[in-house]
Amino acid sequence: MSPDPLDTHPARIGFIGGGNMARSLIGAQLARGASPDSIRVAEPRAEARAALTQEFGIRTFAGNADAIRDADCVLLAVKPQVMRTACATLAGPLRDAHPLIVSIAAGIRIAQLERLLGAQHAIVRCMPNTPALVGAGAAGLCANGHVDAAQHALAERILGAAGIVRWVDDEAQMDTVTALSGSGPAYFFLLVEALEDAAVELGLPRATARALAAQTCLGAGRMLAESSETAAQLRQRVTSPHGTTEAALATFEHGGLRTLVQAALTAAKQRGAAMSAELDRAG
Repeated sequence: MSPDPLDTHPARIGFIGGGNMARSLIGAQLARGASPDSIRVAEPRAEARAALTQEFGIRTFAGNADAIRDADCVLLAVKPQVMRTACATLAGPLRDAHPLIVSIAAGIRIAQLERLLGAQHAIVRCMPNTPALVGAGAAGLCANGHVDAAQHALAERILGAAGIVRWVDDEAQMDTVTALSGSGPAYFFLLVEALEDAAVELGLPRATARALAAQTCLGAGRMLAESSETAAQLRQRVTSPHGTTEAALATFEHGGLRTLVQAALTAAKQRGAAMSAELDRAG
C-alpha cells in the first residue's frame, strides 16, 4: 500500500466535545499513527477530560478556543441543541484562521454553520455512526464550496480511519444518510433484540440465543460487505423453495416489513429536518 501523503504532515485536530463519537475518532487517528500531540479536545466536564488524557495521552481543555489554536481541522462533536452555544465561542477565534471545519451534529446544515461561524469557512457536514467505536463505521460527508482538494482528503482521512466514507453531492440527502446509517445501528440492535427474545420464547437459553443471534447477524453483514452480490441476491441464495427460510420471509412480507422500514426511515429523515428548523427558531 502506498503511503498516505498526509502522513508526512500530520494534521492538527481540535475536537469540540469529547463524547463517544469523538473518542472513537481520536482512537482511530492514533491507531493510524497520529501523534497524541496533534490532537486537542475541548470538554467542559473535568472527569471526562481526565479520562481522555489517561486513555489517549492527549491534551484537553475546558475552553474551546484553547483546543482549536493552530488546528488544521476543527471537529464539532457536540449535540445539535448546544451547537449555537459552541459556535458562539468559536466564531471569534476562527475569524482570522482557516482550518477545515467538520461537523458531526445530526440535522445541522452547512448554511447554518456558515451563519454561526462565518461564510468564509471550509465546512464539511458529516454523519458518522456508532460502529466507528469498533472501527467499522459508515459516514456520509458533504462539503461546501470552500473545501479544497487537500481539505477534502483530510476529511476523508479523519473519518475513514474509523470505517468507510461516502460523499454526498446534494446536502438535502444528508437527512436520508442520517436516517439510514446514522440511526441504522439502533434498527439492527432492535432486530437482534427481537430475534433473541423470540428464540427464548421458543425454548433456547438466553445466553445461547444472544450469541447465535449476534454471530448470525455479524456473519451475514460480513458476507454482504465482502461479496459482489446484492443483499437481494444473497437472500435468494439462502432461501430454498418451501423451506424454513421461505416460511419466515413470507411472514415478514405479510407483516409489511418493507413498508414499516420505509416509514421508519421517513420518520427519522423528517426528524432530522425538524432538528435543523429548531436551531433556526432558537436564533
